[in-house]
Amino acid sequence: MKTPQTVSEWLNYMGNIHVSAIDMGLDRVLPVAQALGVLKDDLPHRPYVLTVAGTNGKGSTTALISEICTQAGYKTALYQSPHLISFNERIKINGVDVDDELLIKAFNACEKARTDCDVSLSFFEMTTLSAFWIFKELKCDVWVLEIGLGGRLDVVNVIDPDIGVITNIGIDHIDWLGDDREKIGFEKAGIIRDNMPVIYGERDMPNSTSQIIRDKNAKCHHYGRDFIYQAHDKDWIYTNGAMTLDLPKPNIALMNASNAISAILASALTISIDDIKNGLNNVKLSGRFDKRMINRKQWIFDVGHNTHGIQFLMDLFIPFWQDIKTNRPTAKLHFVFSMLADKDIDDVLAFINTFDLPICAWHIGKIDNVRAVAADELHTKIATHLPNGTVYTHDSIAQAVASVERQANHDDVILCFGSFHTIGESLIALGLADDPRSV
Repeated sequence: MKTPQTVSEWLNYMGNIHVSAIDMGLDRVLPVAQALGVLKDDLPHRPYVLTVAGTNGKGSTTALISEICTQAGYKTALYQSPHLISFNERIKINGVDVDDELLIKAFNACEKARTDCDVSLSFFEMTTLSAFWIFKELKCDVWVLEIGLGGRLDVVNVIDPDIGVITNIGIDHIDWLGDDREKIGFEKAGIIRDNMPVIYGERDMPNSTSQIIRDKNAKCHHYGRDFIYQAHDKDWIYTNGAMTLDLPKPNIALMNASNAISAILASALTISIDDIKNGLNNVKLSGRFDKRMINRKQWIFDVGHNTHGIQFLMDLFIPFWQDIKTNRPTAKLHFVFSMLADKDIDDVLAFINTFDLPICAWHIGKIDNVRAVAADELHTKIATHLPNGTVYTHDSIAQAVASVERQANHDDVILCFGSFHTIGESLIALGLADDPRSV
């Protein structure tokens, strides 16, 4: 086979060399990681590693940790998934996406190691190990790693963290992680190593998670017991057992910001309060309560796609909407929405119906992905759980975006949410990003 030459060709190749898109377990990954020299004990420039697991909030938490470390002068590597538009978004150095040339070098190195080891790896395993190779080659001081799925058997977990964060534990990915919080808590707690600090970002902890914390003799910083936060109009307060900080509000949820700050304060890194404040002022994360004025219309983009994510979204959106209605009484609400078929769409829609939202117009379309739910099926589910809204069904997200652009007035609000793919395809349709398939 001809060696891929572009990032797009490599991504297509890596997406087709393994029997399944998701194949959890570390047995196949470890020898390739060893061959690449990316395991922590093999690195000549030993980094400080912060690993973040959880059902929701991982992206915001890792983004803020990375930004604070960058502000403090560390050469900081950030690995996240999935991406909205371009694969390069997953791998950042000091907040900047890696370029295609470096990615291609990493993919070549990973493919050689994989073939030398005579194993098959999934797309996520290949791309994650490639990210680690980049971090090694660039001699990054700090690695901030987002777990892709679960924790214990995720490829990210081949790297031993110095500190771990579990943002929260909800029901998601039940085919791989289990169908209750105890099973999922066990999987996510798999990132914990002996005696390491762990941040746990919600009050209710499954017994399976607390048992692993005890077994590992980990130092747990538990939200509601060891740290809390309180929001004010223009700022917010973070408090732990040692200090109280008056901080600027970031463009991410305060719960996630609290988790990130707790991890920074529990780490061995040298970071000042000014670094934390500068990180809060500068952190940016597309697709997380991402407010934009487009064509004189108020859009909000959010990747909430499970009940935990919808709760975070509504905590921010409902006061925002109430403020809109106070100032613009004639404003109407429009949804641009779609999800992948392997998500619990019924649970999400039923949960949305529990919030005090006005009757709205739904503009739905089929995501351009093999895992997408059909638009007609999505229409049926919306009509079942939220029968009072009007649903406009389209063949694509681009058509749904065109529909809402025609119908929404300048006073209206358009909430675009669901899958990462929904947000990415909407941004492309609005002309705010290039379609990587056309490059």
